[in-house]
Amino acid sequence: MSEPLLSCRDGDVVTLTLHRPELRNPISDPDMIDAFEQAIAGINADSSVRALILTGSGSAFSSGGNVKHMRDRQGMFAGTPAEIRVSYQRGIQRIPRAMATLEVPSIAAVNGPAIGAGCDLACMCDMRVASTSASFAESFVKVGIVPGDGGAWFLPRAVGMSRACEMAFTGDAIDARKALAWGLVSELFEPEALMDGARALAARVAVNPPQVLRMTKRLLREGQHLNLDSLLELSATMQALAHHTADHHEAVEALLQKRTPKFNGR
Repeated sequence: MSEPLLSCRDGDVVTLTLHRPELRNPISDPDMIDAFEQAIAGINADSSVRALILTGSGSAFSSGGNVKHMRDRQGMFAGTPAEIRVSYQRGIQRIPRAMATLEVPSIAAVNGPAIGAGCDLACMCDMRVASTSASFAESFVKVGIVPGDGGAWFLPRAVGMSRACEMAFTGDAIDARKALAWGLVSELFEPEALMDGARALAARVAVNPPQVLRMTKRLLREGQHLNLDSLLELSATMQALAHHTADHHEAVEALLQKRTPKFNGR
Protein backbone atom coordinates (compact mmCIF):
# COMPACT_ATOMS: atom_id res chain seq x y z
CA MET A 1 0.00 0.00 0.00
CA SER A 2 1.24 3.48 -0.83
CA GLU A 3 2.32 6.05 1.72
CA PRO A 4 -0.77 7.48 3.45
CA LEU A 5 0.61 11.01 3.67
CA LEU A 6 2.79 12.52 0.96
CA SER A 7 5.18 15.34 1.79
CA CYS A 8 6.86 17.75 -0.58
CA ARG A 9 8.70 20.98 -0.04
CA ASP A 10 8.89 24.11 -2.16
CA GLY A 11 11.25 26.63 -0.64
CA ASP A 12 10.07 27.44 2.88
CA VAL A 13 6.66 25.74 2.48
CA VAL A 14 5.83 22.08 3.11
CA THR A 15 2.75 20.50 1.52
CA LEU A 16 1.22 17.38 3.07
CA THR A 17 -1.25 15.44 0.92
CA LEU A 18 -3.62 12.84 2.32
CA HIS A 19 -3.07 9.96 -0.07
CA ARG A 20 -5.76 7.31 0.15
CA PRO A 21 -7.91 8.54 -2.76
CA GLU A 22 -9.56 5.17 -3.34
CA LEU A 23 -11.03 5.44 0.19
CA ARG A 24 -11.56 9.23 0.04
CA ASN A 25 -8.65 9.84 2.40
CA PRO A 26 -9.86 8.58 5.80
CA ILE A 27 -7.65 9.62 8.72
CA SER A 28 -8.61 7.01 11.33
CA ASP A 29 -6.17 4.26 10.31
CA PRO A 30 -2.99 3.76 12.39
CA ASP A 31 -0.54 4.38 9.54
CA MET A 32 -2.15 7.73 8.72
CA ILE A 33 -2.07 8.77 12.38
CA ASP A 34 1.58 7.75 12.70
CA ALA A 35 2.41 9.65 9.52
CA PHE A 36 0.77 12.82 10.84
CA GLU A 37 2.74 12.72 14.07
CA GLN A 38 6.02 12.12 12.26
CA ALA A 39 5.38 14.87 9.71
CA ILE A 40 4.48 17.47 12.35
CA ALA A 41 7.48 16.54 14.48
CA GLY A 42 9.75 16.90 11.44
CA ILE A 43 8.36 20.32 10.56
CA ASN A 44 8.73 21.56 14.13
CA ALA A 45 12.33 20.38 14.22
CA ASP A 46 13.23 22.24 11.01
CA SER A 47 13.46 25.94 11.76
CA SER A 48 13.68 26.79 8.07
CA VAL A 49 10.06 25.73 7.42
CA ARG A 50 7.74 28.75 7.51
CA ALA A 51 4.32 27.38 6.48
CA LEU A 52 2.36 24.17 5.90
CA ILE A 53 -0.33 23.40 3.32
CA LEU A 54 -2.58 20.37 3.93
CA THR A 55 -4.69 18.94 1.11
CA GLY A 56 -6.16 15.69 -0.19
CA SER A 57 -5.53 13.58 -3.27
CA GLY A 58 -8.32 12.57 -5.60
CA SER A 59 -11.82 13.99 -5.42
CA ALA A 60 -12.10 14.35 -1.64
CA PHE A 61 -10.24 16.24 1.06
CA SER A 62 -11.07 13.60 3.69
CA SER A 63 -13.96 11.31 4.52
CA GLY A 64 -12.91 11.27 8.16
CA GLY A 65 -13.34 7.84 9.74
CA ASN A 66 -13.25 4.57 7.86
CA VAL A 67 -16.98 3.72 7.69
CA LYS A 68 -16.34 0.13 6.59
CA HIS A 69 -14.27 -0.39 9.72
CA MET A 70 -17.13 1.09 11.76
CA ARG A 71 -19.56 -1.36 10.19
CA ASP A 72 -17.27 -4.32 10.77
CA ARG A 73 -16.15 -3.10 14.21
CA GLN A 74 -12.52 -3.27 13.19
CA GLY A 75 -9.48 -1.34 14.28
CA MET A 76 -10.22 1.56 16.59
CA PHE A 77 -13.95 0.75 16.42
CA ALA A 78 -13.54 -2.76 17.89
CA GLY A 79 -14.01 -3.95 21.45
CA THR A 80 -15.91 -2.94 24.55
CA PRO A 81 -16.88 0.68 25.29
CA ALA A 82 -13.85 0.97 27.56
CA GLU A 83 -11.57 -0.37 24.84
CA ILE A 84 -13.03 1.95 22.18
CA ARG A 85 -12.50 4.93 24.49
CA VAL A 86 -8.82 4.06 24.78
CA SER A 87 -8.60 3.41 21.03
CA TYR A 88 -9.80 6.96 20.33
CA GLN A 89 -7.35 8.40 22.85
CA ARG A 90 -4.44 6.39 21.46
CA GLY A 91 -5.64 6.65 17.87
CA ILE A 92 -7.33 9.48 16.02
CA GLN A 93 -7.06 11.93 18.93
CA ARG A 94 -3.32 11.94 18.36
CA ILE A 95 -3.94 13.99 15.19
CA PRO A 96 -5.50 17.05 16.90
CA ARG A 97 -2.85 16.82 19.60
CA ALA A 98 -0.12 16.80 16.94
CA MET A 99 -1.74 19.67 15.03
CA ALA A 100 -1.97 21.63 18.28
CA THR A 101 1.81 21.37 18.63
CA LEU A 102 2.49 22.52 15.05
CA GLU A 103 4.62 25.64 15.31
CA VAL A 104 4.26 27.06 11.79
CA PRO A 105 1.14 28.61 10.25
CA SER A 106 -1.01 26.03 8.47
CA ILE A 107 -3.41 26.24 5.53
CA ALA A 108 -6.04 23.63 4.67
CA ALA A 109 -6.52 23.56 0.89
CA VAL A 110 -9.88 21.78 0.82
CA ASN A 111 -10.13 20.23 -2.61
CA GLY A 112 -13.40 18.31 -2.15
CA PRO A 113 -15.74 16.96 0.52
CA ALA A 114 -14.46 17.31 4.10
CA ILE A 115 -16.70 14.98 6.06
CA GLY A 116 -16.85 14.25 9.79
CA ALA A 117 -13.30 14.07 11.08
CA GLY A 118 -12.23 15.45 7.70
CA CYS A 119 -14.18 18.64 8.42
CA ASP A 120 -12.57 18.78 11.84
CA LEU A 121 -9.11 18.27 10.33
CA ALA A 122 -9.65 21.33 8.15
CA CYS A 123 -10.68 23.27 11.27
CA MET A 124 -7.45 22.22 12.98
CA CYS A 125 -5.55 24.34 10.47
CA ASP A 126 -5.04 28.05 11.06
CA MET A 127 -6.43 29.09 7.67
CA ARG A 128 -8.70 27.41 5.16
CA VAL A 129 -9.18 27.95 1.44
CA ALA A 130 -11.39 25.75 -0.68
CA SER A 131 -12.28 24.61 -4.14
CA THR A 132 -15.70 25.59 -5.39
CA SER A 133 -16.40 21.85 -5.43
CA ALA A 134 -15.65 21.45 -1.71
CA SER A 135 -18.27 20.73 0.93
CA PHE A 136 -18.17 20.43 4.71
CA ALA A 137 -20.21 18.22 7.03
CA GLU A 138 -19.98 17.68 10.78
CA SER A 139 -21.84 14.47 10.06
CA PHE A 140 -21.14 12.26 13.08
CA VAL A 141 -24.79 12.28 14.11
CA LYS A 142 -25.68 10.77 10.72
CA VAL A 143 -23.79 7.59 11.64
CA GLY A 144 -24.95 7.60 15.24
CA ILE A 145 -21.79 8.81 16.97
CA VAL A 146 -20.41 12.04 18.46
CA PRO A 147 -17.42 14.12 17.28
CA GLY A 148 -14.71 11.99 18.87
CA ASP A 149 -11.71 13.80 17.45
CA GLY A 150 -12.12 17.24 19.03
CA GLY A 151 -14.63 18.69 16.59
CA ALA A 152 -16.71 20.09 19.44
CA TRP A 153 -13.69 22.25 20.31
CA PHE A 154 -12.51 23.20 16.81
CA LEU A 155 -15.74 23.83 14.89
CA PRO A 156 -17.29 26.50 17.19
CA ARG A 157 -14.02 28.41 17.03
CA ALA A 158 -14.19 28.35 13.24
CA VAL A 159 -17.84 29.29 12.62
CA GLY A 160 -19.29 30.33 16.00
CA MET A 161 -21.45 28.29 18.35
CA SER A 162 -24.82 28.68 16.62
CA ARG A 163 -23.58 27.55 13.22
CA ALA A 164 -21.46 24.80 14.77
CA CYS A 165 -24.57 23.53 16.51
CA GLU A 166 -26.53 23.61 13.28
CA MET A 167 -23.87 21.57 11.52
CA ALA A 168 -23.42 19.09 14.37
CA PHE A 169 -27.10 18.63 15.23
CA THR A 170 -28.29 18.18 11.64
CA GLY A 171 -25.21 16.53 10.19
CA ASP A 172 -26.07 18.28 6.93
CA ALA A 173 -23.36 19.32 4.50
CA ILE A 174 -22.78 22.92 3.51
CA ASP A 175 -21.35 23.84 0.13
CA ALA A 176 -18.26 25.92 -0.51
CA ARG A 177 -20.13 29.19 -0.96
CA LYS A 178 -21.94 28.83 2.34
CA ALA A 179 -18.65 27.89 3.99
CA LEU A 180 -17.22 31.18 2.67
CA ALA A 181 -20.22 33.16 3.90
CA TRP A 182 -19.97 31.54 7.33
CA GLY A 183 -16.25 32.25 7.64
CA LEU A 184 -15.27 28.57 7.63
CA VAL A 185 -13.00 29.33 4.67
CA SER A 186 -11.46 32.64 3.69
CA GLU A 187 -11.31 32.24 -0.09
CA LEU A 188 -12.69 30.05 -2.88
CA PHE A 189 -10.93 28.96 -6.06
CA GLU A 190 -11.91 26.97 -9.10
CA PRO A 191 -10.64 23.39 -8.66
CA GLU A 192 -7.72 23.76 -11.03
CA ALA A 193 -6.57 26.96 -9.28
CA LEU A 194 -6.86 25.77 -5.67
CA MET A 195 -3.27 24.75 -5.04
CA ASP A 196 -1.91 27.85 -6.77
CA GLY A 197 -4.14 29.92 -4.49
CA ALA A 198 -3.00 28.04 -1.40
CA ARG A 199 0.64 28.40 -2.40
CA ALA A 200 0.19 32.12 -2.98
CA LEU A 201 -1.24 32.51 0.53
CA ALA A 202 1.57 30.40 1.97
CA ALA A 203 4.11 32.59 0.16
CA ARG A 204 2.58 35.72 1.68
CA VAL A 205 3.05 34.09 5.09
CA ALA A 206 6.49 32.61 4.46
CA VAL A 207 8.01 35.93 3.38
CA ASN A 208 8.00 37.00 7.04
CA PRO A 209 10.58 36.24 9.77
CA PRO A 210 10.27 32.55 10.74
CA GLN A 211 10.90 32.94 14.47
CA VAL A 212 8.33 35.72 14.73
CA LEU A 213 5.82 33.66 12.71
CA ARG A 214 6.11 30.81 15.19
CA MET A 215 5.80 33.12 18.18
CA THR A 216 2.81 34.92 16.68
CA LYS A 217 1.05 31.61 16.08
CA ARG A 218 1.74 30.59 19.67
CA LEU A 219 0.24 33.84 20.97
CA LEU A 220 -2.89 33.45 18.85
CA ARG A 221 -3.36 29.88 20.06
CA GLU A 222 -2.71 30.70 23.71
CA GLY A 223 -5.10 33.65 23.44
CA GLN A 224 -7.95 31.19 22.95
CA HIS A 225 -7.81 30.11 26.57
CA LEU A 226 -5.57 32.45 28.60
CA ASN A 227 -6.94 35.44 30.45
CA LEU A 228 -5.81 38.86 29.28
CA ASP A 229 -3.18 39.42 31.98
CA SER A 230 -1.54 36.06 31.26
CA LEU A 231 -1.55 36.69 27.52
CA LEU A 232 -0.06 40.15 27.98
CA GLU A 233 2.73 38.69 30.11
CA LEU A 234 3.48 36.03 27.48
CA SER A 235 3.33 38.69 24.74
CA ALA A 236 5.83 40.90 26.56
CA THR A 237 8.22 37.98 26.99
CA MET A 238 8.05 36.99 23.34
CA GLN A 239 8.33 40.61 22.26
CA ALA A 240 11.55 40.98 24.21
CA LEU A 241 12.95 37.98 22.34
CA ALA A 242 11.72 39.33 19.00
CA HIS A 243 13.40 42.69 19.54
CA HIS A 244 16.77 40.93 19.85
CA THR A 245 16.55 38.95 16.62
CA ALA A 246 18.62 39.84 13.59
CA ASP A 247 15.44 39.62 11.52
CA HIS A 248 13.86 42.45 13.51
CA HIS A 249 16.89 44.63 12.87
CA GLU A 250 16.75 43.72 9.16
CA ALA A 251 13.01 44.49 8.98
CA VAL A 252 13.46 47.95 10.48
CA GLU A 253 16.45 48.77 8.29
CA ALA A 254 14.64 47.59 5.17
CA LEU A 255 11.59 49.68 6.05
CA LEU A 256 13.67 52.82 6.57
CA GLN A 257 15.66 52.18 3.39
CA LYS A 258 12.51 51.37 1.40
CA ARG A 259 13.79 47.98 0.21
CA THR A 260 12.64 44.36 0.48
CA PRO A 261 13.96 42.70 3.63
CA LYS A 262 15.85 39.42 3.61
CA PHE A 263 15.20 37.22 6.63
CA ASN A 264 17.46 34.40 7.70
CA GLY A 265 15.72 33.15 10.85
CA ARG A 266 18.23 34.58 13.29
